[in-house]
Amino acid sequence: MAREVTQEAFVANWADGALVIDVREADEYAAGHVPGARLMPLRTVPARCRELPTDRPVFVICASGNRSRTAADQMTSRGIDAYSVVGGTGAWARAGRPVAAGSHEHAA
Repeated sequence: MAREVTQEAFVANWADGALVIDVREADEYAAGHVPGARLMPLRTVPARCRELPTDRPVFVICASGNRSRTAADQMTSRGIDAYSVVGGTGAWARAGRPVAAGSHEHAA
């Protein structure tokens, strides 16, 4: 079962420069994402987990929290300290937090 992190805890970690992986599709990411988030669509996670660090937390985000839980489970099973962000990018944006648009920012 994926460990989850609240929006409030995520905000604090994000502000400290946490690694954020967005597991939505490229078009969703381009439409708006957490600034600094790296794109890694859910379908690519199993093959790309080796790109992620095992020595620090990884925060996984999607639109609402469903895909990020799946991805965080996959990452955790491969030794990554992964946390799914409750409420996802939707809750982040609804709270008035910054949203970046475009497909080139930190694409992983």
